Amino acid sequence: MNVLIWFKRDLRSHDHAALACAAGLGAVLPVYIVEPDYWALPDTSARQWAFTAECLEDLRQQLADLGAPLLVRVGVAQAVLERLCRQHNITQIVSHAEIGNAFSHARNQAVQRWARSAGIIWTELPQSDPEQPATIGNLRALNGAEPGQIPTARSLRLADDPCAHRQRGGRSQALDLLESFLSHRGESYRTTTHSPLAAERGSSRLSPHLALGTVSSAEVTQALQTRLAERPGGRWNAALGSFQSLLNARTLNKPCLETPPNTLGPSASAELLRRNSDAARLHAWQNGETGLPYLDACLRYLAATGWLNHRARAMVIGFAACQLRLDWRVAGAALARRLTDYDPGVHWSQVQIQCGTDETTPPRLYNPIKQGDAHDPNGLFTRRWIPELSAVPDAHLQAPWRWSGAGRVLGRRYPEPIVDMATAQRDAREAVWGVRRKPVARAEIVEVLERQVSPSPKRGQASHGQLFLDL
Repeated sequence: MNVLIWFKRDLRSHDHAALACAAGLGAVLPVYIVEPDYWALPDTSARQWAFTAECLEDLRQQLADLGAPLLVRVGVAQAVLERLCRQHNITQIVSHAEIGNAFSHARNQAVQRWARSAGIIWTELPQSDPEQPATIGNLRALNGAEPGQIPTARSLRLADDPCAHRQRGGRSQALDLLESFLSHRGESYRTTTHSPLAAERGSSRLSPHLALGTVSSAEVTQALQTRLAERPGGRWNAALGSFQSLLNARTLNKPCLETPPNTLGPSASAELLRRNSDAARLHAWQNGETGLPYLDACLRYLAATGWLNHRARAMVIGFAACQLRLDWRVAGAALARRLTDYDPGVHWSQVQIQCGTDETTPPRLYNPIKQGDAHDPNGLFTRRWIPELSAVPDAHLQAPWRWSGAGRVLGRRYPEPIVDMATAQRDAREAVWGVRRKPVARAEIVEVLERQVSPSPKRGQASHGQLFLDL
């Protein structure tokens, strides 16, 4: 039997249940399909593709070491699979189940319909099992196919997207990060993840690798358990326990996110989603030019690195929708484009929660001034990314308009705030809670709570509100 193994967000050869299954069925043809229609979506970007391409190069080498070249094809998934099955007498396709977005859901339905009509068996397996990692025996490759080139961002018509400090893709990078996190970086995990300056080193930085599956969550869990068995002492047990809880939350809750969280019904959401469509305001937010220093520093850091810690990530999207009144869908797509670790199954549910469109979870209205004071008390992070404020005293760094010398900086080297903070906070609070107090919205919330199978998270799980993971 000839079997096609379809790689998607599982770009590894280790602990790969689908690959192990395919290897046990017959001669294997490993395939990755680059879908131009996906890369034309508003939440994709060149930085995401650059990371993906590096992961594919690494996977290609892993599979070559096993004697099975990776085929890369560009096109519509159904058409590509149909052609390959016909050319290579494929009778079965094996892949991991994918938690994606509306595009991947529609694509999978189209492939399923075609497979049934063509008599092709398509088997989808869970990503990984912490209790029983997949092992691959002898891999017999189906030879004779041209591997194909990994396309460039330009060939996919992706806009230029400079990201000078982007993380590198590939399994070898992921394993290096895991080793350094468990050997020395992770000890301060519990105390460093709220500040972007400290989180850059104190977080595992595995989130983009988990998003594309260069390592499995089961592998990470096993490595954590091995480290804990060494009884490292000090702050290690608490730090790794916290990390394990978040990893469990991501693994256990993500399958629930195939469709986004329930949103407020038409009558309530129509009012709640009446957002400001000011293109200038959106541009200022995207480029870190809102006149709110800590917010702008986070946005500029994100643009340069493709990553942001969870607290700052929640702040930038929540502020965009609630205080700036930008459409949460537009702002959510803009944030996604910046993220190297973009994972649709996690991202969009969290965007809705932070923006106030989730039925059961009211948003937290973040104040960038207070967030800056709390998480960048000495101003090092803000000054690094907003050098225009070098002359502003520390006492006024997060609110430079209160400084007596503000006229020498604001409106010249650095913009004045695009909103008045006190007014924006008040209006956001009234908008969010005003809608929720209305009888129709309250009835919708009660309806959702009543139809939830498990409204409270089980032990070891986190609520959706904790899933805005950078890990």
